[in-house]
Amino acid sequence: MADTVAEPAQAPAAVRHAEEVMGTVFSFDVRGGEPVAVQTALREAVAELHRVNEVFSTYRDDSQVSRLARAELTVAECDPEVAEVLELGAEAEQLSDGWFSLRYGGRLDPTGIVKGWAVERAARRMALAGATGVSVNGGGDVQLLGVPGPERPWRVGVSDPLRPGGLAAVVSAAGAAELAVATSGTAERGAHIIDPRTGHSAVTDLLAVTVVAPTVTWADCWATAAFAMGSREGLAWLESLPDVEALLITAGDEVRCTGGLAARLG
Repeated sequence: MADTVAEPAQAPAAVRHAEEVMGTVFSFDVRGGEPVAVQTALREAVAELHRVNEVFSTYRDDSQVSRLARAELTVAECDPEVAEVLELGAEAEQLSDGWFSLRYGGRLDPTGIVKGWAVERAARRMALAGATGVSVNGGGDVQLLGVPGPERPWRVGVSDPLRPGGLAAVVSAAGAAELAVATSGTAERGAHIIDPRTGHSAVTDLLAVTVVAPTVTWADCWATAAFAMGSREGLAWLESLPDVEALLITAGDEVRCTGGLAARLG
């Protein structure tokens, strides 16, 4: 999990909203922009999150993804976003050498990419409406755009999986026009990450992997894939990715980081 760290005064007026959808809570913190345009964009972003849930939910028998998995629909017959997400997922599978997967238990399941993709889309909608600073947090996966105030960056706290209520690190978006923080692990949802090579829950030495990257769509995918790999292989792979930094916490309370992460802490 990750939480945007509140900044003190001298920031533009904030519009904040929390919405329960997709089995979690999406939190918006939006700064600047024309108030009517920002509120309109917020309503549209929230409505879009609910529509995404209707299309992609694997818990709804009538969702397009569920019907696609049962071969009742083709991709061409689904909304265009389905093809977009499946293409992104296929790219993630290729770049991770199969450690990220669009399948769960042998069945089509794009859950591992949909939440991050939805968070990023919601954040960009707010920025297009004229907001000068945007933070959208979907169940701990955060997309940051712009700044919350003059010469003040967004900061995101990364939860410590071994110390409930504590922080393992604070990530700063200083100097970045866009930054994302995504965490995969077992602390919140138990052993839900699958090892694509066995089809069973991933058994590794890790408790959590937090990835820092420009966009949360990819940060979410890379955190999931690296968790399935384990700390040694996962860290080496994350080091090889451009514009990606990461923090890995093992069950033995060992913290491993990519070489450039320190520059993002503060």
